Amino acid sequence: MMATQLIDIAYLVAVVLFVQGMKYMSHPDTARKGNLWAAGGMGLAVVATFFAPGLQNILLSVIAIVIGSVGGWLMSNRIKMTDMPQMVSFFNGMGGAAAALIAIAEVYGIYHGSDMGDMANQILQPTATTYFYFGALLISLVIGGVSFTGSIIAMGKLQGFVSGKSVRWPMQKLTNNGLLVVMAVLMVLYFVLTNGNEAIIYILLVLSLLFGVLFVMPIGGADMPVVISLLNSFTGITAATTGLLFDNKVMLMGGVLVGASGFLLTVLMCNAMNRSLTAVLLGAFNSGGGAASDREIDTTVREISLSDASILLAYAKKVVVIPGYGLAVAQAQHVVHELEKLLESKGVEVKYGIHPVAGRMPGHMNVLLAESDVSYDKLIEMEAINPEFPQTDVVVVIGANDVVNPAAELDPASPIYGMPILQADRAQNIIVIKRSMNAGYAGIENELFYNPKTRMLFGDAKKVLGQLVEAVKAL
Repeated sequence: MMATQLIDIAYLVAVVLFVQGMKYMSHPDTARKGNLWAAGGMGLAVVATFFAPGLQNILLSVIAIVIGSVGGWLMSNRIKMTDMPQMVSFFNGMGGAAAALIAIAEVYGIYHGSDMGDMANQILQPTATTYFYFGALLISLVIGGVSFTGSIIAMGKLQGFVSGKSVRWPMQKLTNNGLLVVMAVLMVLYFVLTNGNEAIIYILLVLSLLFGVLFVMPIGGADMPVVISLLNSFTGITAATTGLLFDNKVMLMGGVLVGASGFLLTVLMCNAMNRSLTAVLLGAFNSGGGAASDREIDTTVREISLSDASILLAYAKKVVVIPGYGLAVAQAQHVVHELEKLLESKGVEVKYGIHPVAGRMPGHMNVLLAESDVSYDKLIEMEAINPEFPQTDVVVVIGANDVVNPAAELDPASPIYGMPILQADRAQNIIVIKRSMNAGYAGIENELFYNPKTRMLFGDAKKVLGQLVEAVKAL
């Protein structure tokens, strides 16, 4: 059997492993297995590629793989769970950068390599195949550039070295949309002008890098889960178009899987945050909220002691814990699980209410709680837990903010108005564990904090929960 046929079979097996891995990753019970299956598929695809006839620069390729593998392994082992979204965004950006660099390398080879004459003649006398090839090349270049700088800015916003607020400027939409039009015109001109005009390629690269920055800067922290999943979809598209460039089936199929899953996740996140996909694509984030609200709210803050909180929890029939980013920052997932087990030993029913965008990326809270061995059947999604709040004796909000803010349902002037929330305000009693009264990503006051049923328990989540555990044990 020919080597190319064996390689194609290996690629087919790799794609099957990708699909099976994604299937396993759809449920927390099998997510770890799914990750290993997908990684195995990628490993098989890489090894098979080294047997491709005519492959060059094998030593350089091996060195690059070793450097990337060691770097990825070190980062993955040292990264904190709270910083996982930043790492995902960074890796996503590297995928976009790789696609853009491959496109630039192809362009340089066409115009300055040994095959310059043949390729130039093909451009002078274009065929359908040539149009297809250069179309895929330009798409890889532009979308890869956007994905790279956009992901780096997203990472910066999450990490804090770029402002997490929505940064806007005069005629912002006109600027962004105008830049898109200019890039589209340049792509058409490339096919119209004689010999393709190499300079257009490099202009497109610069403009795509610029657009990635301008695209993400207006996006506030509250909308960051949406932009991360959207940029992930972009990177998948570049992988697919790069696969078309080199007639590499596994790159094509892998890119299609990433692009499609990223797009689906974007739609799910848009629904969870009540953002239309059109608004995402046009950069219309944080556009909610018109005139200043004329609603009058009693801003009295009511605190609760550890002793009273422990009694309230120990003698409740049903408790729902709502975790947020503050829980992740404090690394309090193990202590909250200890409190859960202690309350259950006293006959209290304990569940966790999970908002789709709690934390800084989809599934952040699920992964965090799974790390402390919280049973998956206790992690209840927003749609399922909301009807249970009126029958809940105590809701414990730990570090969550915008996802429990009643303003999303009550205040048409609020920037988050219309966003589905966990309806914690409908519970009989509410305990909020938080360091301070600071606002969340959306930068607005949380009306839940001033609800007459709410009692604030200030302090570091891990320390406060530990003290609650001791107080409940003493009862």
